[in-house]
Amino acid sequence: MSKNEHSRPEIKKEGIILLKTESGFENEGVLNPAVMQEGTDIHIFYRAVRKGNYSTVGYCRLNGPLELVERQDTPILFPQSAFESQGVEDPRIVKIDDVYYLTYTGYDRVNALGALATSTDLRHFEKQGIIVPQVTYDEFIHLAESKGHVNEKYRRFNGPDSMLNKFDEKILVWDKNVIFFPRRIHGKLYFLHRIKPDIQVVAVHDLKELTKEFWEHYFLHFHEHILLEPKYRHEVSYIGGGCPPIETTLGWLLIYHGVHDTPSGYRYVACAALLDLNDPAREIARLPDALFSPEYHYELTGEVNNVCFPTGTALFGDTLYIYYGAADEQIACASVSLSALLAELMLNLKEDAKQR
Repeated sequence: MSKNEHSRPEIKKEGIILLKTESGFENEGVLNPAVMQEGTDIHIFYRAVRKGNYSTVGYCRLNGPLELVERQDTPILFPQSAFESQGVEDPRIVKIDDVYYLTYTGYDRVNALGALATSTDLRHFEKQGIIVPQVTYDEFIHLAESKGHVNEKYRRFNGPDSMLNKFDEKILVWDKNVIFFPRRIHGKLYFLHRIKPDIQVVAVHDLKELTKEFWEHYFLHFHEHILLEPKYRHEVSYIGGGCPPIETTLGWLLIYHGVHDTPSGYRYVACAALLDLNDPAREIARLPDALFSPEYHYELTGEVNNVCFPTGTALFGDTLYIYYGAADEQIACASVSLSALLAELMLNLKEDAKQR
């Protein structure tokens, strides 16, 4: 048995913690929760889907990692602008200084783009609009290939042929999974975003810097901003951000999702990597296998089969609870020893990290 197999941490599937209801706003599914831990209170902002694939954000609260004690019967966030007319999807949340940053994907049936809402009390949110670039594939590739060829998967997932339906509206590059780091690093706000198939990273002093000119310069140096690329079999098709990064003494722990195209369709799994504490744009370790995968009926069969989609965490002692969308229909939880997970990651350091 290899040293990696000796150290592999045990994953405990805690089961389903939230199911859809008969309420009009969540009768199709509940999934992909944003999680904010404050002491023993776990605030959950989840994607709620009604029939017709129309998404809003619902709210519930747990006492401790698993006990549901409060659930709001109306959405806390819902479409209000044209760019989110079909849905407010897949929220994530962090607290930076005294402000909560809730990111989500605005969907209008044609385009899916990362947006931000902020709050100081977790009850009232002020939408800040789209914070990712709004560019066509031709605009993106013209800039990104100025220094050389871009992975052909960028065309497969973002090019004109990627849209099966033909819309009259302007089709933009989809940019989703916007996730902030939970504090400033060297005075800068860092956030992840995802243009398939990779995870990219952005750093700015102020979000007002995210102008059209900023993104043009960003794409001119696009290779420098790719944080993680698919590497192993379980993530070979594409990857994307999952939970907000967790600060540890060894680095930023990133729980992300990986996707593998199988004969029965895409299979979504939870993955783990470690980023440099002072330079979070640098990967230092990654697990060579999925952290956990669909195995139970509630993960294997649902609105979308074979999905474990991690989006939030809570830490109680050394136990890390990972909340995820299961088969795009319910919310489930898995737990793992944080110290054991970090120990395994340290056995899978990148070569350049070993030399430091």
